[in-house]
Amino acid sequence: MAEKASKKSKKPTGSPSGTPTGQARPRLMLMDGHSLAYRAFFALPAENFTTVTGQPTNAIYGFASMLANTLRDEAPTHFAVAFDVSRKTWRSQEFAEYKANRATTPDEFKGQVELIGELLDAMRAERFAIEGFEADDVIATLATQAEAAGFEVLIVTGDRDSFQLITENTTVLYPTKGVSELTRYTPDKLAEKYGLTPSQYPDFAALRGDPSDNLPGIPGVGEKTAAKWINQFGSFAELVERVEEVKGKVGQNLRDHLESVKLNRRLTELSRTVELPKGVADLERAAYDRTAVAMVLDTLEIRNPSLRERLLAVDPGSKEAESAPPAEGIELDGSVLGSGELAPWLAEHGNAVLGVATVDTWQLGSGAVAEVALAAAAGAAAWFDPSQLDESDENAFAHWLADPGKPKVLHDAKGALRVFAEHGWRIEGVSMDTALAAYLVKPGRRSFALDALSLEYLGRELVPAAEADGQLAFGTDDHAEAEALMVQARTILDLGTAFGDRLKEVGATGLLTDIELPTSALLARMERHGIAADRPHLEAMEQTFAAAVQQAVKEAHASVGHEFNLGSPKQLQEVLFGELALPKTKKTKTGYTTDADALAWLAAQTDHELPVIMLRHREQARLRVTVEGLLKCIAADGRIHTTFSQTVAATGRLSSTDPNLQNVPVRLDEGRAIRRGFVVGEGFESLMTADYSQIELRVMAHLSEDEGLIEAFTSGEDLHSTVASQVFGVSTSAVDAEMRRKIKAMSYGLAYGLSAFGLSQQLNVEAAEARVLMDTYFERFGGVRDYLRRAVDEARATGYTETMLGRRRYLPDLNSDNRQRREMAERMALNAPIQGTAADIVKIAMLKVDSALTEAGLRSRMLLQVHDEVVLEIAPGERAAVEELVRREMSSAVALRAPLDVSVGAGPNWESAAH
Repeated sequence: MAEKASKKSKKPTGSPSGTPTGQARPRLMLMDGHSLAYRAFFALPAENFTTVTGQPTNAIYGFASMLANTLRDEAPTHFAVAFDVSRKTWRSQEFAEYKANRATTPDEFKGQVELIGELLDAMRAERFAIEGFEADDVIATLATQAEAAGFEVLIVTGDRDSFQLITENTTVLYPTKGVSELTRYTPDKLAEKYGLTPSQYPDFAALRGDPSDNLPGIPGVGEKTAAKWINQFGSFAELVERVEEVKGKVGQNLRDHLESVKLNRRLTELSRTVELPKGVADLERAAYDRTAVAMVLDTLEIRNPSLRERLLAVDPGSKEAESAPPAEGIELDGSVLGSGELAPWLAEHGNAVLGVATVDTWQLGSGAVAEVALAAAAGAAAWFDPSQLDESDENAFAHWLADPGKPKVLHDAKGALRVFAEHGWRIEGVSMDTALAAYLVKPGRRSFALDALSLEYLGRELVPAAEADGQLAFGTDDHAEAEALMVQARTILDLGTAFGDRLKEVGATGLLTDIELPTSALLARMERHGIAADRPHLEAMEQTFAAAVQQAVKEAHASVGHEFNLGSPKQLQEVLFGELALPKTKKTKTGYTTDADALAWLAAQTDHELPVIMLRHREQARLRVTVEGLLKCIAADGRIHTTFSQTVAATGRLSSTDPNLQNVPVRLDEGRAIRRGFVVGEGFESLMTADYSQIELRVMAHLSEDEGLIEAFTSGEDLHSTVASQVFGVSTSAVDAEMRRKIKAMSYGLAYGLSAFGLSQQLNVEAAEARVLMDTYFERFGGVRDYLRRAVDEARATGYTETMLGRRRYLPDLNSDNRQRREMAERMALNAPIQGTAADIVKIAMLKVDSALTEAGLRSRMLLQVHDEVVLEIAPGERAAVEELVRREMSSAVALRAPLDVSVGAGPNWESAAH
């Protein structure tokens, strides 16, 4: 008999509040935002923390990580962050050279402080930035007020001037290793480190000077001498009174520089009387806007689940959630169904729209579906284990799944389609996929996980199964996993309703129903089909590449006369720029760069063989890794089953993982050799490839309506030679290979939003020459120039770009004050409509081909989609029919002013099927 519960699920809970129980008095934690962000910036490499728009996030990530850790470890009841406004403060008014020697703020750091502010706002943390004062002054004022009010104070800063604020009740947490390790400075710790009291520290700092603030020191006087004088005389004021008692050359130096030291002392003293808009009592920590926190992290593409969990774990509102009223829409009458109970449940509830959740703990070919949950808007929900169904249950469930008239809402429907297909069940009537819908509504986000969407769109936090016990009352038995999965099913259903409205608002309902959902079903079948692999061929390739790697290692060692680790950037830098004294490349924090571009530049600039050997070593190593990955992915059926994703590329293009088949380098001989390892499977005759010729340029010609470019496509001549003849003003026969190469790079560069600088890098010419080439191109093809300008202007006005079919890409950075972010967004505004339209066309073509194959009763099937190409497996005797069908359906996918052109080839393996 089904076990039931009628209790409402509680509002999901998180970790306990940061406020410690039994704390004797309030605790205020103050952070120096600029100081810590700057340290985080240099602690983490910017190249590893950058969004698709080019916005570095290393300072944000490091700051957020330290913030989460300190809130967890220190458990403050009150909290605030202070920021500098500018270098124009009361100190710079008194001393014009104050901080004048500081280097220009790195471009990669600019804009990150503003984004840290957005994260703090989402956390409902108070932040201060007061004109004319530094963050230290704000902190000093708040710390003084807090101590007077009986608070314990913690100051987290990378500025040692704050040591003067240390008391028995105020501790400074000073970073000693990036931002990951903090040293606690109490009066005892300060005495141990410097032999000083906190009140003596500004005296000491004045004598020592501070190069970072451009405060001059005294020649010959370092920290030891400064500390000795302060201890000897007791204070700076006393030292000044008795300055004649200081003997020797350092004494004379002190007297000679006494006025500058007095100025240092005035500037080092922190102001404790800054007028602030809020007082200490206003700084009590408040519950996060958890939806806003999730949105900030998603926008910044901070995908690390650990950081997200650590930030949410210290939300003061998480403990309050336990006693809060239930979240709207999750009152469930849940049932754990046993054998013979699913059929009656479906008979009662199966005509309603149901949310479906599955646990995908399956292995290909096992036929295992671990758990399924269903939920209806009226509150009914059910959980069952498919392995425990009796025949009547199985038949009822299979019939319900396959009925297109029974609407179903899923999250990542493709995964469920594969899971159910392994069990022999077919799904029809999927009316909503919440992951795909979220992608169409906001394609730039990096996470489409159900818990993130639930939090953002429903304000509902999903609880992992391990923490879910007690959400629903099932008596004394523990049904945590069943409870959690039923809540997920209901959440999917509710998200479906929310996204239905959102899709209408952005005009994307048709994209979901007509393109993305059918494509999802097709991809699920393609993933199950996989493609046959020639294991012996791939194993031989792996051995060949491994041998080539070892040979390159030997040659590299011989070229410098000793062994070194080719995989160590540090050792390679020492060899290239130390021992060999080759020209210096771009300077980075860890030395001079040794990436592929740098090695190629060194190979062109010098006669030494090592850069060339290193390039070959890296290429062969990459190819070896590619083949090793393919070998690991060959399943028991002898086929490779990649996983396609519709939600990775913001332009709408499909991506491939496990393995990534888009990574096979088709332009290299070795890459083409790897493709020969993908072969026709048993029971089929050949593989067939079909792809679009120059689809991006045809789309650009269509969207720009440039008659000259359209004519170049319809002339029947070689496109790039025809365009080159018009740009350079010569006959087609006079176009040489270099002219054609430049125009080809130009044309594709424009379609990809390439700048003049990017074009110069690609052509290996000066930026000025690339700009002249671009200007000349635009003079001849003015329609293209006008279209590209119009695309950016319209996107800046609306905030988004659109493809021919209405697929949007939102680009808020088009109006950013940060030049780097703005220019990156402008390039995306040029690129997105062209790339997105091409992606839409490919999906339409795939659906048309698949449908035509079914209607014609052919057994041939689609296996892969890579870039603009599809790969089919051809059944015996069907090649001619399939080729005719593929050409017809793909060329008519959409009507363009520059008509689509399809190339088709066939052969026993992927490479031989190329055309």
